[in-house]
Amino acid sequence: MKKTLLTFFLTTLLSLSGNLFAQTYQLAGDPVDTNGWDLVSSAQVNGDFIQLTPDIGGQYGAIKLSTPINLKYCDKWKVEFDFRIDGNGTTSFGRGDGFTFWYLNNPPTGFTSGGGLGIPANANGLMVGFDIFNNSTEGQMSKVHVLYGTNNTPAGNPNIEYNNIAGSTFHSPDLNPTQPFVGATYRHVEVNGQTNMSNPDDWDIIIKIDGNTIVSQTFAPSGGAVGMTIGYFGFSAATGGASARHSIKNAKIFIDKVPLLTNTITPFVCVNPATGNGTVDLTTYQNQFVTNPANYTFTYSANGAIITNPNAFQYSGPVTINVVVKDPSATLCDNGDGQIVLNPSPFAADDASLTSCNNNNAGVAVFDLTTAAVSSVPGSTLEFFNTMFDLTNNINPIQNPNAYEAAPGKIFVRVTTPQGCTDIAEVTLNHYPEVIVNNAVLRSCFLQPNPSMATFNLTAAAVSTQTGITKTYYPSQTDAVNMTNAIPNPGNYTAPNGVIYIRVTSAQGCYAIAKVTLEVIPPVYSTILKDKIICIEDTTTLDAGPGFNGYTWSTGATTQSISNVGVGIYTVELKTGDCIAVQQVKVIPAEQPVVTNVDITANTVTVNVIGGTAPYQYSLDNVHWQDSNIFNNISRGDHTVYVKDAYDCDPIIIPIVVPNLINVITPNGDGVNDVIDYSSLAGKQSLVFSIFDRYGAKIHQGDKSNGYKWDGTVGGRKVPTGNYWYSVTWNENNKHSTPYKFSGWIVVKNRD
Repeated sequence: MKKTLLTFFLTTLLSLSGNLFAQTYQLAGDPVDTNGWDLVSSAQVNGDFIQLTPDIGGQYGAIKLSTPINLKYCDKWKVEFDFRIDGNGTTSFGRGDGFTFWYLNNPPTGFTSGGGLGIPANANGLMVGFDIFNNSTEGQMSKVHVLYGTNNTPAGNPNIEYNNIAGSTFHSPDLNPTQPFVGATYRHVEVNGQTNMSNPDDWDIIIKIDGNTIVSQTFAPSGGAVGMTIGYFGFSAATGGASARHSIKNAKIFIDKVPLLTNTITPFVCVNPATGNGTVDLTTYQNQFVTNPANYTFTYSANGAIITNPNAFQYSGPVTINVVVKDPSATLCDNGDGQIVLNPSPFAADDASLTSCNNNNAGVAVFDLTTAAVSSVPGSTLEFFNTMFDLTNNINPIQNPNAYEAAPGKIFVRVTTPQGCTDIAEVTLNHYPEVIVNNAVLRSCFLQPNPSMATFNLTAAAVSTQTGITKTYYPSQTDAVNMTNAIPNPGNYTAPNGVIYIRVTSAQGCYAIAKVTLEVIPPVYSTILKDKIICIEDTTTLDAGPGFNGYTWSTGATTQSISNVGVGIYTVELKTGDCIAVQQVKVIPAEQPVVTNVDITANTVTVNVIGGTAPYQYSLDNVHWQDSNIFNNISRGDHTVYVKDAYDCDPIIIPIVVPNLINVITPNGDGVNDVIDYSSLAGKQSLVFSIFDRYGAKIHQGDKSNGYKWDGTVGGRKVPTGNYWYSVTWNENNKHSTPYKFSGWIVVKNRD
């Protein structure tokens, strides 16, 4: 069956095993789908079955495939269907007549008189009749008749019931007692046919009803069935004087045949002008007929003769090769629908042109010469030469035609078809338009956290003005050539001073590489804006100096300088072009001097100072100042010392006490000058009162335990009358705990 015919009827491909597929023509569905079938006369669809005749006398109906089936190469086929014969029949004859399944080369197209089963007179082919009316007794029966020949007996009133050609017919016994054909229940029929292995012209046929074998024998063709290869499958029924309703459903016709991808192949072939002949390897077209040629065998014939050497078939003019595809496993029927149509024509190679890329403007392009469209003949051999002289003399062939480097120009090719036909073609080599690129420079402002780096928009590099181009970005020229390590985010590329490379590609796939120099614009800072030291209570002016495009201070000011700023840390954004440098400046409070200690001797006060910035100045009234740290002739009692350094800030203020100095004690118990008493200083930190003899030995210490007093005794014994030294030390109650030292001498007069 040709694949082109499959569109005319319902075909279901059932996968049986491996490469086995069955072509199935069926009548199924509710209502029955008759696409691909012809309904004849009174046959009609009735729900899920085909009613061939109604229960009326003198009716005829048939249904057949619209397209004939070629069984010439088919080793086997199978038909399944369900039938039912019911109805009331007639009073005089009862029910009749029956129906037939057939494969005929001359199927009915309208009402045809016959032997009561709807078989046309002189029908040729295979007929399987299911007869319910005995024409001899005019009684009921259930018989199966088989005829593989011509329905022409008896002459003038052909009836399959009476056809008894030896080897071509079969008549079953009456099956009414066990398998009556008439009734409300459908009976299932299977008809299997296959070529007889001993005599390929005969068919082995097995017929089963409801699984019971009725027929199993070999049938030889007779009459018009001899040599028959094409016919129509179908069903027919007829009623005469008797009547019955004849119905079929679930009909399936299986034709297992090697499926072909295509039926006809028309390759280009030519003849050698010198001999007038050509040679072709027919086996090279096998994969155009089937997907896996190794699973099949192929037989070739021309003009009725088998081709014994298909690998080198010689021809001189038009010829059609018939191809039979066989399944060695005998699973599928042979398929003889294949044809190879050879129609020799003169061979002429075609001039062609190739265009390739002059990449990176190297001056040459790489061509694959084998892609030149110089021949449409599959399997042609191409030989390339730089000059016609080389080709004519068959010298210096191009050794690398798949990767041939060349400037624009021409080369020559000798084309030889598989049939040995030769011609010469010219191949013009062209370059695509050159990709023009320019090197470029990108400058970008430094990054504030890392002034050696900047962020560049590489896509803004003006490396080409051509349209229809694409750009890719690479860290090195080698990467650009090899298209490796592409920069993933070229619109936001962070880098120091350096270079990158842009591969510019045209719509034709050609490219050139441009170099882009990256320059980090360094920050520009003010050279005059410096940190300042001021008194903490003062303010000052900060000036960034001229030469900048803009100023933005952390105070919000946008002027070159800002005034009346106190101690603190300030920033200013200095704009130079499009870049902004952030400069920090500090206004630092001047360090205050610190009084390290105060020495008081008699009426002299010495103030010792560190820190701040010398020179220092000193005052007792914050009005009159002196450079000396020594004050003389200071009266007893509380005083205030003022100290300031070179910054002339508000002075530090230190309170001092010049204690009342007792130079003589007379510890005789009279209550007058009996003791030295410094308990009035008891509120000072670390107060210590010490007495030393004239040799410097400490003989007494006044502290909290003795009330910071001395009564002129040591260990309870009076000291000798004489001069003694004393010192009083303490730390003032201020944040610096300023040390004080008061020293002098005392006369002790003990009266014994």
